Amino acid sequence: MSIVRFPTDKFFVIAGPCVVESDELMFRVGDHLARVAEKIPGGLMFKASFDKANRSNVGAFRGPGLDEGLAALDRVRSRTGLPIITDVHEAGQCAAAAQVADVLQIPAFLCRQTDLLEAAGATGKPVNVKKGQWMHPEGMAGAIAKVRAAGHGKRAEEVAVTERGTFFGYGDLVVDMRAFTRLRHACQSAVIFDGTHSVQQPGRGEGGSSGGLREMIPALVFAACAAGADGLFLETHPDPSHAPSDGPNMIPLDQLDALLQRAVDIWAGAGSVRT
Repeated sequence: MSIVRFPTDKFFVIAGPCVVESDELMFRVGDHLARVAEKIPGGLMFKASFDKANRSNVGAFRGPGLDEGLAALDRVRSRTGLPIITDVHEAGQCAAAAQVADVLQIPAFLCRQTDLLEAAGATGKPVNVKKGQWMHPEGMAGAIAKVRAAGHGKRAEEVAVTERGTFFGYGDLVVDMRAFTRLRHACQSAVIFDGTHSVQQPGRGEGGSSGGLREMIPALVFAACAAGADGLFLETHPDPSHAPSDGPNMIPLDQLDALLQRAVDIWAGAGSVRT
């Protein structure tokens, strides 16, 4: 089942590798996710970034870039039938990305960039805005309002805000489970939990890269499903230890199915939390 909106009455998932890689890797993940999507009530979107513009180190892999990356994402959509969501980092990327992507995503570090938010909203595509690591839930209302204003009053199912953890001291993140209800009330939008970036440890990996505690992903995902998240964002890879970006906080592809099956059940049992 495919989605091009953010339902609040059916559990949905955004998943995929962190960054666009080879067609072989992308198709392997995409084919797997297409099978998983059949068991997700609200559908599943395939996510990968054509450019990771916020890497920790200057020599870190960023991806193939706008043109090549969008072409690769288009091939995944043609092969799998899954809707595509991808990050945009600059206002000038939005129109081109909207020609391929079904949904545009604003990275957390850029969640207050007015020109970028307005350009994404103006494409007419649904937009997911990731909450900055320093932002309190109510502070995201302004970001969502910018997208809606540029998009001529986008409905609730056309804009989402994603909780991805808040800085806790240096090099660690914490997730406040109260945030899902607070975000929903403040933004009047679907609320997503990023279960993989929330276990990231910025700057604590080898050589100053970001580390992560992927073993904590299930506990946080299940808690978020019970606490009121409408959907999940999960980066996944067949071999996270050798992924070119965010490997320490990605879930292995062969563990995804069992995680999501349990998440669906928990989400369904906690329906009253989201009202």
